[in-house]
Amino acid sequence: MTTARTALRDAAARFAFSPTARLDAELLLAHALGIDRNRLLLTLDDHDVPPAFADLVARRARHEPVAYLTGTRAFWTIDLMVGPGVLIPRADSETLIEAAVEHFAGTGGPRRILDLGTGPGTLLLAALDHWPASTGQGIDASPVALDYARRNAAALGMANRASFIHGNWADEVAETFNLVLANPPYIERDAKLPDEVARYEPAAALFAGTDGLDDYRRIATQLPALLAPGAVACVEIGAGQGQSAAALFRAAGLSVTLRRDLGDRDRCLVVTP
Repeated sequence: MTTARTALRDAAARFAFSPTARLDAELLLAHALGIDRNRLLLTLDDHDVPPAFADLVARRARHEPVAYLTGTRAFWTIDLMVGPGVLIPRADSETLIEAAVEHFAGTGGPRRILDLGTGPGTLLLAALDHWPASTGQGIDASPVALDYARRNAAALGMANRASFIHGNWADEVAETFNLVLANPPYIERDAKLPDEVARYEPAAALFAGTDGLDDYRRIATQLPALLAPGAVACVEIGAGQGQSAAALFRAAGLSVTLRRDLGDRDRCLVVTP
């Protein structure tokens, strides 16, 4: 019988296309065993390899995202349910939460939070977890994403603090907020993406016109009316969009500073009235 150690080694070899091949294998084996990765690593020699692992490895070898295979993704301080049809949360997006935490340092935090393009509730629910007295609203054009967002809010005990509506950015919003978060599509239409992104994740959450700026053009014009006094908006951008995206918000009369992610890439516009 194949040992867990051997199974992990063989799976990681099949995942050579992934920069996190060994981690991918560990997450899939832990999922197949119904335990978390930390427990797997502490008890590795105690486990037989379940039959389900072979199917998970085969699917990952076809570049299917690990998060879709396990059905979960960790983000900030929470775990989110995800699946086909919803954008998978990335660690780079935590840069937005870090910027918001810095903005509200020494205060009681934002009273009301808006998350534009909420996906599975990623940014909104992470912010609500950080500020337990806050409430918020998430907006998305995808019914699939909104279903995940509502289920995540319920699973995290936040259903009474987070509401979700179907819409196109802030078209239907008639109030102001202390914190606005947004991770809009920002990839150029003809950009080449890794197979696991291009083949599996929803194109509507990725692409934004020929220059990747189409959705920033809409959000920038709506944002001034959404920001309460002392508010901040944290908007995710692509690594090469620091100047081009910022110019759109400055043209709307807003102040903009740029925040870089842990890889030292442009990642977040910090926008204030």
